[in-house]
Amino acid sequence: MSDAAYQHPLMAAYWRQLDTRFAQVEAVFDDVMAEALAVLSREGIDAYLEAGRVIGKLGRGVEPMLAFLEEWPSAAQAVGEDALPAVMALVMRMQKSPNGRAIAPFLQTLAPVARRLQSAEQLAHYLDVTLDLMTRTTGSIHGHHTTFPSPGLPEFFAQAPALLALLTLAGLRNWVEYGIRNYGSHPERQKDYFSLQSADARAVLQRERHGTLLVDVERRLDLYLRGLWGDHDHLVPYSTAFDELRKPVPYYDKLGIRLPDVYDDLGEISGLDRYRATLAHMVGHRRWSEAQVADNWSPFQRMAVEFFEDCRIDTLLMREYPGLRRIFLALHPKPLETACDPETTSCLRHRLAMLSRALLDPDHGYLDADLNDFVARFHDLTRDGESSTREIASLALSYVARTRRQSDQFAKVHFDDTVVDYRDDNRQLWTFIEEGDEEEAFDQKRKIEPGEELRGLPPRHYPEWDYASQTYRPDWASVYEALHPSGNAADIDRLLAKHGALAKRLKKMLDLLKPQDKVRIRYQEEGSELDLDVAIRSLIDFKGGATPDPRINMSHRTDGRDIAVMLLLDLSESLNEKAAGSDQTILELSQEAVSLLAWSIEQLGDPLAIAGFHSNTRHDVRYLHLKGYSEHWNDDVKARLAAMQAGWSTRMGAAMRHAAHTLAARPADKKLMLILTDGRPSDVDAHDERLLVEDARQAVKELDRDGIFAYCISLDPKADEYVSDIFGRQYSVIDHVERLPERLPQLFVALTK
Repeated sequence: MSDAAYQHPLMAAYWRQLDTRFAQVEAVFDDVMAEALAVLSREGIDAYLEAGRVIGKLGRGVEPMLAFLEEWPSAAQAVGEDALPAVMALVMRMQKSPNGRAIAPFLQTLAPVARRLQSAEQLAHYLDVTLDLMTRTTGSIHGHHTTFPSPGLPEFFAQAPALLALLTLAGLRNWVEYGIRNYGSHPERQKDYFSLQSADARAVLQRERHGTLLVDVERRLDLYLRGLWGDHDHLVPYSTAFDELRKPVPYYDKLGIRLPDVYDDLGEISGLDRYRATLAHMVGHRRWSEAQVADNWSPFQRMAVEFFEDCRIDTLLMREYPGLRRIFLALHPKPLETACDPETTSCLRHRLAMLSRALLDPDHGYLDADLNDFVARFHDLTRDGESSTREIASLALSYVARTRRQSDQFAKVHFDDTVVDYRDDNRQLWTFIEEGDEEEAFDQKRKIEPGEELRGLPPRHYPEWDYASQTYRPDWASVYEALHPSGNAADIDRLLAKHGALAKRLKKMLDLLKPQDKVRIRYQEEGSELDLDVAIRSLIDFKGGATPDPRINMSHRTDGRDIAVMLLLDLSESLNEKAAGSDQTILELSQEAVSLLAWSIEQLGDPLAIAGFHSNTRHDVRYLHLKGYSEHWNDDVKARLAAMQAGWSTRMGAAMRHAAHTLAARPADKKLMLILTDGRPSDVDAHDERLLVEDARQAVKELDRDGIFAYCISLDPKADEYVSDIFGRQYSVIDHVERLPERLPQLFVALTK
């Protein structure tokens, strides 16, 4: 372009300073310069044009130059002009590395990133994170150097604005660090991670986010539902992080109750209380709402019915639990009466939000006559009973008929302070005579998958150790716990009778270990009984005129063993195999051994819990309770042992962490976890045979840190190859499995005497 093309000589000078012939840049030059002149200083303009000129000469085409010219003025306004040298330094580092193609994505997202960070110092930290990602993932594929660009870098730049909307810079650094460590040498998996496509990426992102995560409070909420409301269903999270345009709303359907994956605290209301309010509201609908035929109602009428019915439900909930009023009112918006202009905007939502507030809040302060009239009618309707959805719908239609305005049809709708975010989307309120694709029946029973009836409570999620990167994979294994099904208790009685002679020998050993229950504590002023010797001496002193010793009582304390024991049984498929030299399966021999051990520990009086585990990938680790600490050795426990079955694989680390969760809470001086297994840790989704071995080893370290002594009894003749890697010296290998019923109780006695 010639200088004559510009009317203003200053613009011609700027064009010469930029020194480019890109036609695409020429087309937008006036616009970008107008913005730059509005926000940049004279020195800033010179630096801006010089940086644009340098980027245009990199040989990367027009995209990087266009991105910089369009983005930098806005970025400079957010973080200051002084940040430009650091930005250009990173651009030049990328240019000199194999990552030149990432320059355009970097510059294209520079402005939104800067607006999130709001300071040059924060931007410098972001650039450091970027540089760390680039240098540690470039040329690291298959041992080649300076040949391959970083696969995840362009993906990271594309996601950076969304990530910074959810994370602090410290959280971003942790998220990036996890991706580098785990996927630095896996190009495709690295791209999936940094583009937020992998489950790992989302799991780590949620862990670094602020707020209350559903995964952390799921069990508490499930117990809240069951205990307070007599209701239960699967709690299914949906993400609030990846859908900027369509904000999802809580709802329930045949697959369960859908809740946000994270709730931030809102003022004085904690994230946990926000979950409780949402669940209470949905339980109220499930208890009191009745579906209405919606085919002949307009969208405005349906909206009004939903607002009125929501308020009826909240009123009934607050009547049952008055403490909910404070939470509901704190979470419910309070729109200003004059906030919406009906001359230009549809105010229907605004009017309904005000009405909703007024129906719940006696001190609402609104002056509108129609609003106050319907508030009074609502309370008359609900004062003496529950009323019904049909009655409340009739009231809502009357409200629409009286308050309808022509402006309600306007395309511009007032949304500010109209969303009550603890309420669900009310899909359960409507039924359709002519059902369309979108009106799927919400109340159909959820299909139960085979074996799913054993998944009692929601899962606990445990990390898993990745030895290659020396980091934990967060929330990697899902452990479902349930009470083991029952069989015939008489089968266990027959097994014990079969080993009667062994039981007698064990009884003699156990008698030696039994604590002497009572030890006298003498010279007590107050006690459970009189210490006769001391009392007589005191009486003699009294008769002789001396001051008697008042400590004439004694008490007793129990001099018992303070040991809590957890017996963890591997119930994987291999237990169905025949034991060498025996016509019994390893499972049957394990039943006999566990029965004898449980009987032995009952004789000693030590608290004992028994559980079995097996797994079918990390998503489904089953943990089955056979005996609880508070249960005695009775027919209920025997019936569960009699029904023991084996199947699937051995994800030992997750099971040990879950068992430790219960054992660590026991008030005992010594805590012993016995793991009975017949093979190395493995699972169908773990292709590296070292992975789960190393994870189990890490789990043993965690147990030791928590004061739990882990001891393995292995039935695998080849266990010496790996068991010491997991348990150190804390293991025994029983080569002759047929001797298990004898050896298991003896090992326990040796460990605890």
